[in-house]
Amino acid sequence: MTIYALSSGPGVSGVAIVRISGPESSNVIKSLTGKEVPKPRMATLRKINNINTSELIDEGIIIWFPGPESYTGEDMAEIHVHGGKAVILALQNEISKNKKCRLAEPGEFTKLAFQNGKINLLKAESLADLISAETEIQRMQAVRIMKGKSSIKFNELREKLLKLLSFVEAKIDFPEEELPNENIKKLTKDSTEVLNEIKKILDDQKVGEMIREGFKIAIIGPTNAGKSSLLNNLSNREVAIVSEIAGTTRDVIETHLNLDGYPVIISDTAGIRNSKDEIEKKGIKLSLNKAENADLRLVVVDAKNVDLSGFLNDLLKKNAILVINKSDLLKDKLDDQVKKFEHVLISLKENSNIDQLISKIKNNLKNKFVSADDILITRERHREHLDQCVDHLNNFLKKKDKKDFDKAAEDLRLATRHLGMIVGKVDVEEILGSIFNDFCIGK
Repeated sequence: MTIYALSSGPGVSGVAIVRISGPESSNVIKSLTGKEVPKPRMATLRKINNINTSELIDEGIIIWFPGPESYTGEDMAEIHVHGGKAVILALQNEISKNKKCRLAEPGEFTKLAFQNGKINLLKAESLADLISAETEIQRMQAVRIMKGKSSIKFNELREKLLKLLSFVEAKIDFPEEELPNENIKKLTKDSTEVLNEIKKILDDQKVGEMIREGFKIAIIGPTNAGKSSLLNNLSNREVAIVSEIAGTTRDVIETHLNLDGYPVIISDTAGIRNSKDEIEKKGIKLSLNKAENADLRLVVVDAKNVDLSGFLNDLLKKNAILVINKSDLLKDKLDDQVKKFEHVLISLKENSNIDQLISKIKNNLKNKFVSADDILITRERHREHLDQCVDHLNNFLKKKDKKDFDKAAEDLRLATRHLGMIVGKVDVEEILGSIFNDFCIGK
């Protein structure tokens, strides 16, 4: 079947691109233009007409990509027309008259590229990340994955395991052959090296996922400390309702920010206090959960009443900045207990020292995102497969007896399979849908 879709963004634009891929691509171009397909990969100006009446739809550029030297690996064409809605609709209506053509599903062009061996799964996922990148660091990470270092590394590790597996299986096939101790030692040594390399990749503080999904900051503290005002100030807009009534915020309010190129998700949470209101109690529970899972906590307290006992003390122990608000009302010096925590004294009312707080947040971000290694895990799917690979390799190393070689072979086989699942070297039909459905139509 031949597929087609609008590949440029929807809505009115100067130029729109309709992409076609499949065996009928050349016939579609011939029927629309009344001429043969242009020379490969050469932009050619053509009149694009109604198939039945030869009425002009638009005049645009046709680019012809004969397979297998195309993005999808199939015959493929791009039609560049003016980006008016009526032009695009008329063009797509004409293509649909060919009964062997249908509208593409989300990500189907890239799915074809994967299935035809043009790209691997990691590159396909990095393309989706590049399209959805909102900050510079997200774009840079997607490009790093596209370059293929991660794919090369995972394929190298997989090839090493395949060699070990073939060695073990040969022993199973020829049990009468005596296996020298040196060979067993090499088997253990090589599999241990692969295991240690995977453990090193896993020990990344989840930097890749943090960049892709956003750095999570939770604003937490007692009621009426100024949490919602702080969220509004950092967002430069009215995100949360601000009121002097304690307990105004009852649910978690989130907003996405671009902080000097770093993707940030800031959450305003319900004020922590003893409450009999069931709805507020649920909001407080959500607040504590959000704080627990945050990459950074901004613990906001009132300068007139700095009490860091109980839950506040626990929250400040790790990944936290103490934000002391309402400094304009402070008459006495701060208590010595405050000085042992990373803190900043601000006044949201007078907009003072907000720049100091932002500077502290940025420093925290930079420290979190430091990664010298080019091998990044950007999705939970990758991490799960690597974890499974580690488990099977550990099981393999426990089976040192020659009688256990058949069981050891199965452990190696499973470890190899999980590495293959990351780059798509095995049957991965069950995960293709979830990956490519995240793409926009036309990609």
